Amino acid sequence: MALDAPGMTRRTALSLPPGMSLTAWSRLGRQIFIISDSSAWWLGDWLIYGQAQYPDRYKRAIAETSLDYQTLRNYAWVARQFSLPRRREKLSFQHHAEVASLPEPEQEIWLNRAEKGAWSRNELRRRIKAERNGGVAAEVTHIQMNVIAEQKKRWQEAAESTEQDLLVWMVSNLDRAALAALESRESAARSDALPQSA
Repeated sequence: MALDAPGMTRRTALSLPPGMSLTAWSRLGRQIFIISDSSAWWLGDWLIYGQAQYPDRYKRAIAETSLDYQTLRNYAWVARQFSLPRRREKLSFQHHAEVASLPEPEQEIWLNRAEKGAWSRNELRRRIKAERNGGVAAEVTHIQMNVIAEQKKRWQEAAESTEQDLLVWMVSNLDRAALAALESRESAARSDALPQSA
């Protein structure tokens, strides 16, 4: 895709002619956005193709793009969640990323709402959180972890083997472990509360 506007493009700059009309300037901004948004889909599809064709695709992709593993992994993960006919032209890649971890029917509901309401990505995120919390936005806590490189590598491989984003994989496994621990504690408490036979 090429920009349909006067000016000079370089990797690190866009030079525009003096006296450019507001209409031309606006059209150019839209074209730049489309290229930027499309590149996330393109990189995701490129990585999916590489998975089927080449070993060590992420090592090669990191060398070719200078993007980090997790960024590339996220592009591929989101692209994998949406077949070509399910991708919405009127919504950004980031809109799709917001709902990618949901079951497909829920993805469709939220994408339909976002498209119909012309919601921004942030508005979509806010509404999903509000619905999950009975109309009240959830408080988000950020956690920073220091882990050994071998652990991170093992977790990334495990997440990739289940075709999940690393963060989604971590949260779902932590939730599962937490529920199991709480159920075990409740079960033990119920056992302790039972009358002891003589």
